[in-house]
Amino acid sequence: MENCIFCKIVKGELPSHKVYEDGNFLAFLSINPESPGHTVVIPKAHYRWVWNVPNAGEYFEIAKKIALALEKAFETDFILSKIIGEEVPHAHIWVYPGESPSQSFGESSKKDFVGNAEKIKRSIESRK
Repeated sequence: MENCIFCKIVKGELPSHKVYEDGNFLAFLSINPESPGHTVVIPKAHYRWVWNVPNAGEYFEIAKKIALALEKAFETDFILSKIIGEEVPHAHIWVYPGESPSQSFGESSKKDFVGNAEKIKRSIESRK
């Protein structure tokens, strides 16, 4: 889709902090994070809704891989996910660590895109 921001990220026309990529899917940090490591998981092909993605099982396995990497990278078992799809008309799943009363990430670390991306990538690599 010509004006889709996520399609532009897939094509490399817009910068992103990628944490995972394969032939069909891409995961990158949100520019408006709910918490450190807030990751957006998308299919590379343009589908309007998550439910339109033909290989949904594979898609959710990638989301699971990211969730487990976030769990390890941010030392928490409180991982949240959202599928809303109103803000960008391209199928996407949000996966991000939640703050619990016993854990606080602090405001400054949400915007450490380079550091957070590296933590997540290292965590994914160590799980292979």
